[in-house]
Amino acid sequence: MFATSPLTAGEMAQDMIAVISALGHKTVDLLGFSLGGFVAQGLVLKQPDLVRKLILTGTGPAGGEGIDRGGAVSWPLIIRGMLTFREPKFYLFFTRTANGKRAAKAFLARLKERAKDRDKGLNPRAFLRQLKAIQAWGRQMPQDLGRIRIPTLVANGDNDTMMPTQGSHDMARRIPLVDLVIYPDVGHGGIFQYHETFVPKALDFLAA
Repeated sequence: MFATSPLTAGEMAQDMIAVISALGHKTVDLLGFSLGGFVAQGLVLKQPDLVRKLILTGTGPAGGEGIDRGGAVSWPLIIRGMLTFREPKFYLFFTRTANGKRAAKAFLARLKERAKDRDKGLNPRAFLRQLKAIQAWGRQMPQDLGRIRIPTLVANGDNDTMMPTQGSHDMARRIPLVDLVIYPDVGHGGIFQYHETFVPKALDFLAA
């Protein structure tokens, strides 16, 4: 299904608006991770009254420095995973410190706890389309994030190489009602490594 989906975050945002409307929701709370964060930003800017609160994790702004190089960063780590018979997320989401390696192993163990209704394996064609969408986002003109006038939580790791951490700081400077959280010694998988901290933070944010 994803392999024939739109190639830009803006088009994906339009699809999300249609899905939310079809479900009959008037307002939603929205969390976007990585590419999903691009879609979430686009959705809020297209239809601001649809979203009550916004959470952006492991993501960055349109035109953000380094975002268009996501593929160049990802492929060597994916190949390394194949050569070492490891799940690519072991290298993509976590640092190579002792702490990062422990967190990666714990995260992958948690993924295996679900026995039914698991996500399907990586579809190479769909993944290539994701990389194209990420590259296009990194190369497009910056958006006016000052128009996002709803409470927003931005969270990331301090060493995210896929979506450079500086992009999280950039969004936090430009979005008016923002709360920024940067987790130490972690890469793209900050909210997974620090799930015991992030989940209560997110729930408190949504409940406030």
